[in-house]
Amino acid sequence: MGFPIITAEEAASHIKNGATIGLSGFTASGAPKDTFDAVAAIANAEHEAGRPYKVSIFTGASTNMHVDGALSLANAIDRRAPYQNTPDLRKRINSHDAHYFDLHLSEMAQKLRYGFYGPMDFAVIEAVDVTDDGRLVLGTGAGISPTIAAIADKIIIELNSGISRKLEGLHDLYLPADPPHRLEIPIYRVNDRIGSPYLQVDPKKVIGIVPTNVTDGVKPFTALDETSAKIGANVCDFLVSELRAGRLPKEFLPLQSGVGNVANAVLYGLADATEIPPFTMYTEVAQDAVLDLMERDRCKFVSTCSLTMSDEAQARLFAHDADFCRRICIRPSELSNSPEVIRRLGVIAMNTALEADIFGAINSTHVLGTKMMNGIGGSGDFTRNSYLSIFSCPSVSKGGLISNIVPMVAHQDHSEHSVDVIITDQGVADLRGKDPVQRAEIIIENCAHPDYKPLLRAYLAKGKGGQTPHVLPDAFAFHTAFNETGDMRNAEL
Repeated sequence: MGFPIITAEEAASHIKNGATIGLSGFTASGAPKDTFDAVAAIANAEHEAGRPYKVSIFTGASTNMHVDGALSLANAIDRRAPYQNTPDLRKRINSHDAHYFDLHLSEMAQKLRYGFYGPMDFAVIEAVDVTDDGRLVLGTGAGISPTIAAIADKIIIELNSGISRKLEGLHDLYLPADPPHRLEIPIYRVNDRIGSPYLQVDPKKVIGIVPTNVTDGVKPFTALDETSAKIGANVCDFLVSELRAGRLPKEFLPLQSGVGNVANAVLYGLADATEIPPFTMYTEVAQDAVLDLMERDRCKFVSTCSLTMSDEAQARLFAHDADFCRRICIRPSELSNSPEVIRRLGVIAMNTALEADIFGAINSTHVLGTKMMNGIGGSGDFTRNSYLSIFSCPSVSKGGLISNIVPMVAHQDHSEHSVDVIITDQGVADLRGKDPVQRAEIIIENCAHPDYKPLLRAYLAKGKGGQTPHVLPDAFAFHTAFNETGDMRNAEL
């Protein structure tokens, strides 16, 4: 029995106002493409006719311009979780046109299965191959695909010829039992495989197959700037010092790295840090830099939720698949971000911050405390369960108008209890075993930009009593100064 071949417009015609939809993929990798351009066109037509049209979208992480981008331009998103990074959706969220709730990525699939967010009408899943009995080879991101395939009433398959079929065999798809029947996730080494390379869907649920030929379209990261390079070098120097001191085992430990230019700079720095032995990665996203690490035999194996690589890097990967694909495993986010597995393997977590305060708290999500940027992503999954938790950021932004080291973070995603080390282009603050005032002293001395050290020291000196001597009337003086004058250096303390 073959599945019907349908157009994106035919697939979209099944999706009505108020529908709840689960998507494959994790970042732009593996996310559907053509179907949601067609959904956005329906939304625009309905809105022009004066009729409401919005859908709820649940994913593994962010998507792409075909989903979050097109639907946001059409104002067609009702609820959205757990992570996003599209400028137009960000605008909708901050103006409350879309109801976005931020969530740790490891929790998305299980909370859908628990029924916390209601029933799921559709799953739209990208595949590079499909059999008549419903066996799919997924695209470059696994995300929450096993869960949405299991719980959705109807399934639409996007069969994408623009993505290499050499992905077959890379996936490790496994669905944990729900409490009270859950057992341990039996991953004991980074390269253990515990599930199936294929996603089996119920053929009776499949509406049809939408043929597509669209690459993931992940943009290459910009060339390293001086600040990012300094941060990367500082992270690598710190890890080397930990090895020398015997606080890391001589064979090293698996690494996790967040997304973005700073994270990429850290990975590129590891390529030249030859005192660190060849290592493995247990992470959520494998970027271009990971391919470079494998090419230089610095990375022995990577377990990830997605291959978030530029089209050029993907072409290199699959051109040499015999060398690289045997060293890659793509898992669902419920496994890649599992707190249980992260703790067991002793993962070294390396994530980025928007800002850190002098006592070690981290803001990962909200600009000036109010405007959502992207979301918490998987940083909480890793930092709270890692062997060693590192957060990094530039010491200043916007040419020095903003200090990323502040008296008190304007929004807190990670408390000081979850942060071992803060690293900027200025240096390293090792916070382990320090009380709050000691933390403040070392963060100001080692991580703050020289322009802001006097202001931060004045704030700390002004505190009277208490273990954490915040000065509540002045706690947001930096943010207030920026809102009023455009320059945090004008803060009055």
